[in-house]
Amino acid sequence: MASTEIRRAVLLGVGNILLTDEGVGVRLVEQLQAEYDIPAALTVLDGGTAAMELLEDLENLDLLVIADCVRVGKPPASVVVLKDDEVPAFFRARISPHQVGLSDVLATLEITERAPRHVVVVGVQPFDISTCMEQSAPVRAAMPQALQAIRDALAEYGLQTPAKAA
Repeated sequence: MASTEIRRAVLLGVGNILLTDEGVGVRLVEQLQAEYDIPAALTVLDGGTAAMELLEDLENLDLLVIADCVRVGKPPASVVVLKDDEVPAFFRARISPHQVGLSDVLATLEITERAPRHVVVVGVQPFDISTCMEQSAPVRAAMPQALQAIRDALAEYGLQTPAKAA
């Protein structure tokens, strides 16, 4: 578990739900909110395809967890977790359509000395990004693993997300 107390954290789901698997980040945060209790220190945001308009929401965080579709050359529906120092390299590679906006936001936060102390990216390699609001079968099958990766990332920093009571 991380040694620092988390007072302010954001789980940011990004993606375009009109492009099949591209909206996986948004779908993941929707599912987390529907099925699990959210701790008081965690704000869950559907960032869609937003960018600089998220700047204020992401300032001075203890933890930022980003759920997104990522292209990292792995088989479709692979779940990828990147933490802290791995994240700048992730954004330089431009493996997500939102990265231009998100990399600008993170760079601005860094320059203004308001960057999150910890950043985790939980991504899913897309199978299909054609125009369709339904996820592909491979990515739909990877959702439980990706959701667990988000919960594990939050738990590493002391943010528990127990299942909602039936």
